[in-house]
Amino acid sequence: MALSKSLFVICLLFTVSSSAAAQPPCTTHVFSNKKTFAACSTLPVLNSTIHWNYYPSTATVDIAFTQSVVSDSRWVAWAINPTSTGMVGSQAIVAYKRTDGTMTVYSSPIKSYGTHLEQGNVSFPLYDVSAVYENNEFIIFATIGLPNNVSVVHHVWQQGPMFGNTPGMHSLSGPNVQSFGTLDFLSGKTETSKGSTSTCPLKYAHGIINTISWGILMPIGIIVARYLKTVEGADPAWFHAHRGCQMLAFLGGIAGWGTGIFLGSKSPGIQYKGHRCIGITLFVLATIQVAVALCLRPKKTDENRKYWNWFHWVVGYGTFVLSITNIFKGFDILEPANKWKFAYIAIIGTLGCIAAILELRKLGSFLSRFRSSRAAGPEIVESTQTIV
Repeated sequence: MALSKSLFVICLLFTVSSSAAAQPPCTTHVFSNKKTFAACSTLPVLNSTIHWNYYPSTATVDIAFTQSVVSDSRWVAWAINPTSTGMVGSQAIVAYKRTDGTMTVYSSPIKSYGTHLEQGNVSFPLYDVSAVYENNEFIIFATIGLPNNVSVVHHVWQQGPMFGNTPGMHSLSGPNVQSFGTLDFLSGKTETSKGSTSTCPLKYAHGIINTISWGILMPIGIIVARYLKTVEGADPAWFHAHRGCQMLAFLGGIAGWGTGIFLGSKSPGIQYKGHRCIGITLFVLATIQVAVALCLRPKKTDENRKYWNWFHWVVGYGTFVLSITNIFKGFDILEPANKWKFAYIAIIGTLGCIAAILELRKLGSFLSRFRSSRAAGPEIVESTQTIV
């Protein structure tokens, strides 16, 4: 009998301890404002939890988002993305502690990777927003009207540094690029999304390929054509160098354009219209330029050669201007470390200085020939102008 009682007590203690161990850590959280929530989930990264009360009849949900931080000089945010997964397109609630000790909390629609977390209206109803900081933890409270009356949402949570009273850029690696997933307010099921992180390397590859092809090889090819073909003895070497640079740039452009189309297909609801439209225009112009250059180039003695030259010049320089413009738009979208943008500025600036020096030298040579021919007589002047 005594043995049976002992076994019963042991089983009871085991059952209680197992239940406690299985209980999510977030359920033990006690809020200082005495609010209670029927469900919660401990999020996989950034020391965060989400608590909620879901009301199906009104398609609303009360939430409390908590995030533990190492100091109060951080900002935190929780967001719902109604159109896609990931950061861009999400509708965020941002909170931070100001230097005077007061709390700031507001809504912020995230329209691009270059966001500065500006205050603005979100795309769904938002009520009773507040935030507190206590015990090294930020807590955001809000009532949300769920977009399209759905119970399953894509959500994002984040944190970053504060510079005075201005939110700074969060880290671009580790947990900060893994903090998004899906949340089912009805069943309580949460999942971490993996699709968007898998495209990060491809985004960088897209940027690198296009920067090298459109932004470096193409300008070098233009410099070769403009300044080396007038050098005595450089023909036909300048032509082969020019064609090689431009063909490599075009082939790289094809790869860059293809990765851009693929990235767009993997990011429904996220569009960078300016970057996209310039990219399509750029690719079309480059394709026409290559086709006309390879298939429709008249001989030098052909009387129509001058029209071909004008077309080649206009399309070529137009493509170049669009290329540089779109590369800098890409930098603004991708937001790599500043050193990469400065490195490209240094490269294109160096090429620009080389072109300026060669242009001055070419102008000096032209003026010298012009003076000599003018002194020699009007017929030679006319001949020199025709050649130039």
